[in-house]
Formats: sequence, C-alpha cells, structure tokens
Amino acid sequence: MHTFLLILMIAAAVIMVVLIMMQRSRGDGLSEAITGGAEQLFSKQKARGIEVGLNRLTIFFAVIFFVCAFLLGYFFK
Repeated sequence: MHTFLLILMIAAAVIMVVLIMMQRSRGDGLSEAITGGAEQLFSKQKARGIEVGLNRLTIFFAVIFFVCAFLLGYFFK
C-alpha cells in the first residue's frame, strides 16, 4: 500500500507540473494589482474551452496529491 500511494503521489505531482506549465498566464501579478489592473479581474468573463479543462484537471490531481500525502503521513509515519 505504501509503494502504491507513493507512486500515485509522484505521478500526480509530475502531471500537475505539466498541467500548470501548459496553462496561460492570468496577468502580470503584483505589478498589475498595484497599478489598478485588478479592477478588471471581476469584469472579465470566465475562461472557456481548454483553459477550463486544464484548470479542472489541475484541481483533480492536486486533490489526489494531497490525499496521498495525508494518507502516507497518517498511516506510515
């Protein structure tokens, strides 16, 4: 069980890295917030198409990663 969870956790981590690298940048970060560009955040429409799919897959694999980390830490100290 330990080996299975460890392999699943590593696979989820690698897949998450790939999915995050495939996603498009959402803005200029802190410089955007300081200059007032954050006001446009709420007026923009939600992303459509492949961006939504990549976002949902990232969330799915993040949940798998953290569940595996919790189980490994709880049962196999």
